Amino acid sequence: MSGMLPMHPRLVSLEGGEGAGKSTALAAVRELLAARGHEVVLTREPGGTPLAERIRGLLLDPGERTQGAAAEPLHPETELLLMFAARAQHVAQVVRPALERGAYVVSDRFTDSSYAYQGAGRGLDPQWIADLERRTVGLRPGLTLLLDLDVREGRARTSGRDLWPDRIESEQDDFFERVRRGFRQRAAAEPERFAVIDAAQPPQAVGRDVAAAVAAWLDRQVQA
Repeated sequence: MSGMLPMHPRLVSLEGGEGAGKSTALAAVRELLAARGHEVVLTREPGGTPLAERIRGLLLDPGERTQGAAAEPLHPETELLLMFAARAQHVAQVVRPALERGAYVVSDRFTDSSYAYQGAGRGLDPQWIADLERRTVGLRPGLTLLLDLDVREGRARTSGRDLWPDRIESEQDDFFERVRRGFRQRAAAEPERFAVIDAAQPPQAVGRDVAAAVAAWLDRQVQA
C-alpha cells in the first residue's frame, strides 16, 4: 500500500482536477523554495522526460486529430499501465537523480493522480495501483498540495481554453466527480502528507495559501 512507502522530504506534488490552477500553485512553490536557497526542479506527469512525453501524447491524444473519428479506444488498464510506464521513466531519469543531489522536486501530478483518475475515475483496483506504485516508484511525496475545486467551476474555467480538449479533458462531469472524491478520500486518509487548498479563491489567495502550506511544512522538518 502507498501508506507503507517512505515519504521523501524534498519531493512535493501538486494534485487536483481540471481548471484547479496548478500553474499558479507551482509558481508559488518554486518562488518560496528558491527564496530559501534551494535548488528547485519543476516537472510534470505524465511526462518529464523525452520518452515519457511521447507516452503522454499517446495518453492524451483524443484520436480525431491524428487517426480519425474511429480511432481505437484506449482501454482503462492500458491507460494505467502507460501512466506507470511514463512514471517509471520519470522517476528513474528525473526525480531520483535530482533528490539524490539535494534538490527539491516539485511535480505537477504524481502517483495520487493514478489513484484518483484510473482508480476512482475508471474503477480500477486500487491494490493493483498500489502494487505498481511499490514496484516502479518506491516513494511518496513529503508534501502533496491538493487544489480542491467544484467540478462545474473547474470545467467552466477550462471551457474554451483549448480548441482541442485532450482525451481526459473530454470526459463527462460524473467522471470528474469521482476523481474529486478520490483525491479527497486520499487527503483524508493521509492528513500528515496532504494540504488541501481551496482552489475556488482568486489566484493570488491560492498562491498565498500554497506558500503558507509549504512554509509550514518546511518549518516542521526543521523542528523534527
